[in-house]
Amino acid sequence: MQIQENLQQIKQEIPGNVKIVAISKTKPNEDIIEAYEAGQRIFGENKAQELIAKQPDLPEDIEWHFVGHLQTNKVKYLAPFVKMIHSVDKLKLLKEVNKRAKSENRVIDCLLQFHIAEEESKFGLDLEEAKDLINSDVFPQLENVRITGVMGMATFTEDEKQIRKEFKMLKNTFNFLKSGYFASEDHFREISMGMTNDYQIAIEEGATIVRIGSAIFGERNY
Repeated sequence: MQIQENLQQIKQEIPGNVKIVAISKTKPNEDIIEAYEAGQRIFGENKAQELIAKQPDLPEDIEWHFVGHLQTNKVKYLAPFVKMIHSVDKLKLLKEVNKRAKSENRVIDCLLQFHIAEEESKFGLDLEEAKDLINSDVFPQLENVRITGVMGMATFTEDEKQIRKEFKMLKNTFNFLKSGYFASEDHFREISMGMTNDYQIAIEEGATIVRIGSAIFGERNY
């Protein structure tokens, strides 16, 4: 019952227009089912193999989001069912998602991942790289992917000012891309930022999607 209670608590705290992606990595299917029975429908995983193994045994109406670094050779396994990929940081990856989505007769929603943290280990584009991607000759031909917004991960720190500054940077990046490239496209509306430790700050800074794992499922067993 703890998972159910955790979810209810979080839902009471956050605005209704913010989507919760329940990050279920390393968690067994029983835990996912418990969250599902509490009304949660959007789940996220960050390892392709783990998601591919779990998906067939879970309810078909789960909306799966892939939130981790994605290798191009894994895209074909996710393309039949994944709803959104949060972590597009290269044109090569976007082309592969488009190709595999086309072969499945689907359109897959994608977010452009930006490097907003001070940590070097995080993946992501900078603004110039994003502009190059969008302005490339190939980009307009990618009809089986839909860029629906941006994603970023803040530095893992207790310094609230630092976290807030990084989320502001992502919101400004979203605003720049919206006005410059996607002004007429209603589907470009998502800002995926904020996790268990910082989702409240992210919401204050404009997040429309938060990715919450341990606050729902408890600490992970690696």
